[in-house]
Amino acid sequence: MLRVVLAQPRGFCAGVERAIEIVERALKKYGPPIYVRHEIVHNRHVVEDLRTRGAIFVDELDEIPPGAMTIFSAHGVAKRVEEVARERGLPVIDATCPLVAKVHAEGRRYAGQGREIVLVGHAGHAEVEGTIGQIPGTVHLVQTVEDVATLNPGTPDRLSYITQTTLSVDDTRGIIAALKARFPAIVGPDVRDICYATQNRQQAVRDLARAVDLILVVGSRNSSNSNRLREIGEELGKPAYLIDDASALQPAWFAGIASVGLTAGASAPEMLVQGVIDGLRRFGEVEVSTLDGVAEDVRFRFPAELADA
Repeated sequence: MLRVVLAQPRGFCAGVERAIEIVERALKKYGPPIYVRHEIVHNRHVVEDLRTRGAIFVDELDEIPPGAMTIFSAHGVAKRVEEVARERGLPVIDATCPLVAKVHAEGRRYAGQGREIVLVGHAGHAEVEGTIGQIPGTVHLVQTVEDVATLNPGTPDRLSYITQTTLSVDDTRGIIAALKARFPAIVGPDVRDICYATQNRQQAVRDLARAVDLILVVGSRNSSNSNRLREIGEELGKPAYLIDDASALQPAWFAGIASVGLTAGASAPEMLVQGVIDGLRRFGEVEVSTLDGVAEDVRFRFPAELADA
């Protein structure tokens, strides 16, 4: 008997649910094709499903025909992307997660105070590129505590920091402490502004690691928050694997394993989690339970043009 313990919460967060439903509502209201700049969320299955229904995912706006309905992904975009869309006359629906938009607003507010911005995040991530491009001023990207030591701002007494939303309080604590130690005058948002979903899912994995022998994280390789969930499992001494779906399961992983913790990144649908449970049944009898955890009830409003779609 293999005991399978489900993390709570797991899978879709409110920002991801909203972004996916924006594409679905747009397809229903305007009809296909709907063009989406970048993957709407970082999950291969979600993107493929929307593609079959008429969504076309592009890297840049110049791939979109004139006048075609355009959606910006949940990760947000730079100001220049918004300007190019206006110049080309593209009708745009913005699916940026409201928590990402809040970080953009904070960055602009700090820049308006004449401050240089330190952005704690991952280089190359779509959200980070969008955030840097939303702030009219100097932005320094730091990824590690070590980066803080080599930071060379022009106005060290006029600094502020903001963070990528898919990092948790725990992920950023050390970097923010290093920033405050080196630049005592630095200011930043309240810790409550950290994305609730990231923090909750990471805490659920910490709780899970205390209760199981091995951890499976359902999510795509390009999902920052899914990768972090796997890393946390490993940091807590448990074998941990990031899998797209049940097809990635390896029988050898479960030799001598009595219990498996199962979670999913914020952009992974619940059907994939249930598919993994079915996949585990190929190896023998399975008993499923759910860990006690936070019940999320966050909901975000839809853009006005889709509010009644």
